[in-house]
Amino acid sequence: MKDTDDKNKKNLVIHNKTDKPDHVVLQEQRIIQRCLDIEARLPAFMFDFFLYLKSSVAATTRLAYLEDIYFFCQYLVKETPKTMAEDPADISISEFQLLTAKDINQFLGQYCSRYLLEDEKSVRVMENHQRSLARKKSSLSVMFKNLYRDEILTKNITDGFNPIQLPKPQPDAIKRLDIDEVVRLLELVETGEELTEKEKRYWKKTKYRDRAILVLFLTYGLRLNELHQLDISSFNFNRGEFKIYRKRGKETLMPINFSCEEVIKEYIQHERPVQESIPLEHQSALFLSLQKRRMTVRAIRNMVKKYTALILNTSASHGYSPHKLRATAATSLIQQGFSIFDVQNLMDHENVATTQLYAAHRKDVKRELVKNFEWIVHQDKK
Repeated sequence: MKDTDDKNKKNLVIHNKTDKPDHVVLQEQRIIQRCLDIEARLPAFMFDFFLYLKSSVAATTRLAYLEDIYFFCQYLVKETPKTMAEDPADISISEFQLLTAKDINQFLGQYCSRYLLEDEKSVRVMENHQRSLARKKSSLSVMFKNLYRDEILTKNITDGFNPIQLPKPQPDAIKRLDIDEVVRLLELVETGEELTEKEKRYWKKTKYRDRAILVLFLTYGLRLNELHQLDISSFNFNRGEFKIYRKRGKETLMPINFSCEEVIKEYIQHERPVQESIPLEHQSALFLSLQKRRMTVRAIRNMVKKYTALILNTSASHGYSPHKLRATAATSLIQQGFSIFDVQNLMDHENVATTQLYAAHRKDVKRELVKNFEWIVHQDKK
């Protein structure tokens, strides 16, 4: 059966007339295909809602909404008497119209907080924290409001949804590296100290690549996906800039400083395989694995966690993720005295309140503000 499936499987060919690299378009298409697969398993009366998502939100957000809604429909089928359908796709409009805010509150507050997933070998206890519950509530609210707006439902039940209290973000809870830890991190990846003999054999083949990745994360606060998508052609050293693709596919030019230019050129010169030896589909990628393929998101994350774990004196599984290096970059820039609005622009934060969380990390900021702002001069200072 597997052979038959392999024979019938067609290659996905990208006919790309945009400025985006083919691998970026391919990645987006895979997300879109996952969306289409879920939509095919949901009730047909949601079709206009699917169009709304397609035109209104990013592909990743669209996928998250659809996954939440499919999970809710599965709950209706398997856990409640609210529908006679045996499959989510068969739920009727009339059954949906009978749903009340109380039904949604029970789903979010009683079922979603903790439920069981059973397969042939085990039963897993699944638990959602407040943020996950709030996201599910948001997905359902958007759907029910849209169905009401399109007159598929006769009443808007979302006003009756119970609020979900989220903990206020605490600046002190933001995990990031201190300046001295960043210095030690870069020294570690350059010298290989603290690595085991087995790790050093691998490190000798990847030290320039790993250092370049870490410096880019720490300098620009790039998101993991933004770094993963980098190509050789993303960099224009003559113009001193490189191109990245932000959320929603926004194309952004970033200036290259001396440190980043140096580490990238050293990696290309000393470690990156010659172009002719790289498989055609991976020749455009900047960062390659030892198998000469574009590094995966997982491989990049694991590499960052491995090095940061050594600095933090913990296990690799508890090392810091690339997102915490993003927090490190934001905090370090603000500590250097840069405006939070400039840092917001560099980090691509949609709301300056996010950037302000990092600003709260500045130590003794009140003391710094007032120490040279004296109204009364004491006698011993004259």
